[in-house]
Amino acid sequence: MRENVIIEYIGGKEPHYASEEASGADLYACLEAPRIIKSKETCVVNTGLKIAIPHGYEGQVRPRSGLAFHYGITVLNSPGTIDSDYRGEIKVLLINLGTEDFTLEPNQRIAQLVIMPTIRAEFKKVNTLSNTVRNEGGFGSTGKA
Repeated sequence: MRENVIIEYIGGKEPHYASEEASGADLYACLEAPRIIKSKETCVVNTGLKIAIPHGYEGQVRPRSGLAFHYGITVLNSPGTIDSDYRGEIKVLLINLGTEDFTLEPNQRIAQLVIMPTIRAEFKKVNTLSNTVRNEGGFGSTGKA
């Protein structure tokens, strides 16, 4: 299934699916010069793109596995959500969790954009919830694999 996502270019590079079955389209850094992201530093990186996502869908900004594996670079608020009514520039909040400074190059792939359908919930207030086997068991309560 394919949905039209309208793009306005304000200096950026078009999102690109790296393979026929890729779920995420690569987003690129819209930089005029290389930028150093120091170890443990966060930074906002422009993509130079504005998009119009169809009603009933959202954009999810996710990390690129290669950047995370090789350099410790990841998307801090992963997945970042782009609502269908947002019309500003897509910006990616990166963090360097690695031990070395990282040089981000112009037009470097920095994240992936996944377009997903959304469902709006209708919240209903009750006095008590139904019981389950897990009930209130929290972090780690289902055991280790």
